Amino acid sequence: MATTRSKETKDAAARTSRASKPAPGIEPAPADLLVQYGCGPIQFSGTSDALYERHLLFDSARDPAAAGPRERFEAVARSVRDVLSQRWVRTELTYEREHPKRVYYLSMEFLIGRSLANNVTNLLLDPIARRIVAEKRLDWLGLLEPEPDAGLGNGGLGRLAACFLDSMATMQLPAMGYGLRYEYGMFRQTIEDGWQREQPDNWLRRPDPWEVARPEECVEVPLNCSFELRAGALQPIPGRPSTLIGVPFDRPIVGYGGKTINTLRLWAAAARDYFDFAQFSHGDFVGALAESLAAESLTRVLYPDDSTTMGQGLRFVQEYFLVACALADLVRRFRRGNADWNALPDQVAIQLNDTHPAMAVPELMRILLDEAHLPWDQAWDLTRRTLAYTNHTLLPEALEKWPLDWFGVLLPRLLEIILEINRRFLEDVRARFPADQGRIERVSLVEEGSAQKIRMANLAIVGSHSTNGVAAIHSELLRQTTVRDLAELFPERFSNKTNGVTPRRWLRLANPWLSAAITEAIGDGWVTDLAELRRLAPLAQDGGVRDAFRQAKRDAKVRFADWVRSTTGQAVDPDTIFDCQVKRIHEYKRQLLNALRIVVLYDRLRANPRLDIVPRTFFFAGKAAPAYHLAKIIIKLLNGLARTIDGDPAVAGRLRVVFLPDYSVTLAERLIPASDVSNQISTAGYEASGTSNMKFMMNGALTLGTRDGATIEMAAEAGEEHFFLFGLTAEQVAGSRGWYSPWWHYEHEPETRAALDLVFSNHFSPKDAGAFEPIREALLTHGDYYMHLADLRAYLEASERLGALYADREGWARKAILNVAASGKFSSDRTIGEYATGIWKAKPCIVT
Repeated sequence: MATTRSKETKDAAARTSRASKPAPGIEPAPADLLVQYGCGPIQFSGTSDALYERHLLFDSARDPAAAGPRERFEAVARSVRDVLSQRWVRTELTYEREHPKRVYYLSMEFLIGRSLANNVTNLLLDPIARRIVAEKRLDWLGLLEPEPDAGLGNGGLGRLAACFLDSMATMQLPAMGYGLRYEYGMFRQTIEDGWQREQPDNWLRRPDPWEVARPEECVEVPLNCSFELRAGALQPIPGRPSTLIGVPFDRPIVGYGGKTINTLRLWAAAARDYFDFAQFSHGDFVGALAESLAAESLTRVLYPDDSTTMGQGLRFVQEYFLVACALADLVRRFRRGNADWNALPDQVAIQLNDTHPAMAVPELMRILLDEAHLPWDQAWDLTRRTLAYTNHTLLPEALEKWPLDWFGVLLPRLLEIILEINRRFLEDVRARFPADQGRIERVSLVEEGSAQKIRMANLAIVGSHSTNGVAAIHSELLRQTTVRDLAELFPERFSNKTNGVTPRRWLRLANPWLSAAITEAIGDGWVTDLAELRRLAPLAQDGGVRDAFRQAKRDAKVRFADWVRSTTGQAVDPDTIFDCQVKRIHEYKRQLLNALRIVVLYDRLRANPRLDIVPRTFFFAGKAAPAYHLAKIIIKLLNGLARTIDGDPAVAGRLRVVFLPDYSVTLAERLIPASDVSNQISTAGYEASGTSNMKFMMNGALTLGTRDGATIEMAAEAGEEHFFLFGLTAEQVAGSRGWYSPWWHYEHEPETRAALDLVFSNHFSPKDAGAFEPIREALLTHGDYYMHLADLRAYLEASERLGALYADREGWARKAILNVAASGKFSSDRTIGEYATGIWKAKPCIVT
């Protein structure tokens, strides 16, 4: 038996080695590719005058033989950028010449991950990359490793925006993304004694080879205050106007096949060329630079700590800065080809990705009123027909509300416009519902209270022609619950656009093993038309296809296990079930419920070491917001579980818990292809959509989840019999709010009680007595708001059914293939097609 396993391991290692090279696919001749991209006779590599060799020598001015991994990465990346640059320029020239309707996607996050492998894939440069790897004897994975994940986003919101940009370029839509160029990402997560620690994520410490600075296209952003240095802190000075400078940095967004290369424009904040020489000469070296420090701090960090007023204020100014820069830029571009302001909605579609860019409503009104000098009614009509809004949350605390006084101090003109919008809007509401004062108060853009606040979601809905949710259940709850009054006022504005993910990155690039198996079975049309995966469904009955699928999964698991061992020192067994939950740590996402499931399984094995249980390795990854104390305690519990179970010989080889620190796009690309089980276990009615659920399904993992978000639609596509669903529905969660008691479960369910008692006994925190007391308070004292205990038994039962199926190799493979076959709906290409036809009225523009 040992000999057989050794041979399997060697075979898998050989396949892993092959898969570590750029993935094969559509392979035009290298010379034809360079002609397609306008490179002329220049070679990519192989001579002293080729792109790679010149960059390796001249960019660093050092002997190429002494170049390290970072220098080689930069040389390859800059060579790829050279290849795409002429097509990138031609894309913009085509748009300028043809005047198509353009889409502008405004988002505070773009979680794009690494770019080199993705750009090579989408440009179809795989054969050239493979040749270089062979000729130069390079390690392809080692070449990719020096590139950091771009610190431009945190979670699903930003990753969705990145997938959308990929799809818009692939579908040849004339589009541009607008965001902020954060110098530091959210944070780099490390784990010390089980606790999360936040370290700076200085992703721009080395030059980014993809970005192109455009200082000649700067914009000015006026504020009604300035800043000075007091006691080491920057303090606002109201009434003394100042101006920020927005400096654009462009990144190429390569559509698959390289036909269209759109742009992601990121704005960095700077001050005017200002230096107080007198202050400096008198020894106040820092004060002399206060204005520059204030400006540059604006885009220093993604998501400043919002537990403080200063952090919230910085976020407020960040949001306005993005909006002001983006609108100034796109209006400037619009005016180059249009003298008639009435053409704005016919030439421009602006999509607001959540409430963060909602200040676009009053800012566009300001431009039309104060700069274009249009009358109010005309300006309002143009504004509404140009803007559209995507809502991403049902959580009340996530619907932004900014203090009215902040607008008054920083942006008084915008406040005037907001209040006038609200006055006119409420007049209309009163005319329709004269006796309904409660409705008037709920829909108002201004929330009354001890301190008045501007409701940004209300502003976005009132000031746009479209509001969409991101999954069927989310859109319905949005209309029926979250903003019901506004949906009744504007029913025609509300629609659903279920999220999707790009199959280029999340299947073709991330999972070369499964991609090759799929292409062998049905061809490669699925790369740009994911609905083609439906052709896999009848092949689930084919033993050869099931064998290929199982082999692809094992190759991915062996590769991932090798990576875990090399980076963390932990050995994980690819023959166990890889049972995964990777996402932002939050109570409603219920990593705590998963932890309790593991405690119950651990307790069962302690009580009965001979219990027949399928061996599992539980993987967790995700960051907790720095100020979210309970989320950090959940991370501590997960790491406590890992350490305790790992040290208990009674469960050795049967249960394993691994917390992978510093979750990122790159980590997800490694883990998701290797996963057997995807946990999507949010409290029903709280997850807007989810996109990791789609990535797992697309890669052949089976879903263990609640009926929430897009998981409902995924199960409908595959058939619920091919999912492991459990727990309360959204209606049951809402209906039981008045009487639900977690104490009933504690008192009547012995395993629930035993698991909780074990957690509270410090068994998993021997050196931190009382560390999990806040969990007791959340689950028992404060009523278990997210209903963990209500769903625990059903979760365990579904988990047992899943484990039983895993023992049936053929049955598991059949279900997994049927899941992949049903994942075609969840391509971001389908989602963007719905946005383009249903909201933007935008059409492809062929680049010539």
